Amino acid sequence: MKKITLIASLILCAQVFGQVLTPKASPVTKIQQKVGLADIQIDYSRPGAKGRVIFGDLIPFDAMWRLGANENTKLTCSEALIFGKDTLKAGTYAIFAKPGQQNWEIYFYNDYSNWGLPETWDAQKVALQISAPVQKIQDFQENLEINIDGLSNSGANLEIAWENTKVSVPFSLNTKSKVLASIDKTMAGPSANDYHAAATYYFNENLDLKKALEWSNKAVELRGSSAYWMTRLNAQLKAANGDYKGAIETAKMSLEAAKADGDNAYVTANQKSIEEWSKKR
Repeated sequence: MKKITLIASLILCAQVFGQVLTPKASPVTKIQQKVGLADIQIDYSRPGAKGRVIFGDLIPFDAMWRLGANENTKLTCSEALIFGKDTLKAGTYAIFAKPGQQNWEIYFYNDYSNWGLPETWDAQKVALQISAPVQKIQDFQENLEINIDGLSNSGANLEIAWENTKVSVPFSLNTKSKVLASIDKTMAGPSANDYHAAATYYFNENLDLKKALEWSNKAVELRGSSAYWMTRLNAQLKAANGDYKGAIETAKMSLEAAKADGDNAYVTANQKSIEEWSKKR
């Protein structure tokens, strides 16, 4: 009985003390980015160059690469991403690449549960294949970096950089149609905030500035002049529609309300606009 107990104790000790914790050679990272109305997430590992020649040596040209290390690099998107004339539906995909000297081929693969490259490549599982030109960068990139940059309401760039090589792939989203549909639906019974949000979007996207001013007027009417962020936009829209006198008067209202609230950013912005618009009256 004592012998069995001793063996069990030794096994338990081995389990408790036999697990050595060490950092991974290729640290795992997660990128989460909002683009327009879409949520995009990229999960990948970041191998280092460590003095090695990467492209054309460690990773041969024109050979399939798992675009990272360890588990598959995965991209998850809540909305469809549009790459030129091709669309990647919302979902989760493994990303693979075939680096070339002048161009890369990038593959979005439906089966993302694999570790590394699939044993058998199934072309039917390729949701989308795109080509992107190679850019040479001056600053050496020690660790592989995959990022979403060049953000706008309607798109961004999927960027991959390692060593002195960078690939940037632009994509777009159907943000405008979704926002306009939301605005049309909400306008059936909008609040001051709804009017203001709709007017803000139209102003930022330079759509119909007269309609935006109408919405902004309603927002101010419902909320009152104390909402200096709303009167600020109202002043900007009046100026955009050529009514500089009205814009200055409204900006002064916004400025005073911002002063009362201690919001110096709005005070300064209104002061600059008043000075600019006074020259155009």
